[in-house]
Amino acid sequence: MTDRLHIDHAFDDDLERIREAILSMGGHVEEAIALAARALDSRDEDLAQQVIEGDRAIDALEDEIDQQVVRLLALRQPQAGDLRSVIAVMKIAADLERLGDYAKNMAKRVSVLASGPQIEGAGAAIRRQARQVAQMLKDMLDSFARLDVTLAEDVISRDIEVDHMTNALFREFITHMMEDPRNISACLHYTFIAKNVERMGDLVTGSSEHVIFLATGVRPGDRVKGASTASIDMTPE
Repeated sequence: MTDRLHIDHAFDDDLERIREAILSMGGHVEEAIALAARALDSRDEDLAQQVIEGDRAIDALEDEIDQQVVRLLALRQPQAGDLRSVIAVMKIAADLERLGDYAKNMAKRVSVLASGPQIEGAGAAIRRQARQVAQMLKDMLDSFARLDVTLAEDVISRDIEVDHMTNALFREFITHMMEDPRNISACLHYTFIAKNVERMGDLVTGSSEHVIFLATGVRPGDRVKGASTASIDMTPE
């Protein structure tokens, strides 16, 4: 019994270190999203480069978490309930790494867009969309830190707002392209960015579902999604 208690205590300590690393990684990702969107809006190539270079820190944190998880599995041999915690944090770390990649991709497009025609309001609109996702991410991390199921469910419910914003942006960019063919290249970049931000929202939502599973042991049901961008009518009026 003493050995089991020691193992349980050691497992809890190891898992807490992993949780702290997840929260640190999430903070880096949250900042990357905000800075990438700001760089896009202001056409600031130096700020964009800062985001691109900062992605290495996010990748390094994911590697550190993976190593800690492998060590925990090898040394602690977690039981069913504890294994659920390990699986959840691994999936959340993977989601955060992908979020960092999407922020980096947004930043990489800044130099191209800065050298082309300015699409009025496009950068600010993407920034509002990214701000919505960044707030969802912040709340997901808070729900993870506190195992707050209600907050995680609230994050999931807000993903439909990101879907609606994406659809509105697609219509806006299509209009710009139809009005002036010189806008096509820039608007295509903005369209890809808007779709990537929508995917960021999906990743944050997925992480929120992992939090609920971690807290309750039950997977949430299918969530409501906004209309797909594939259904947008591109026929000129």
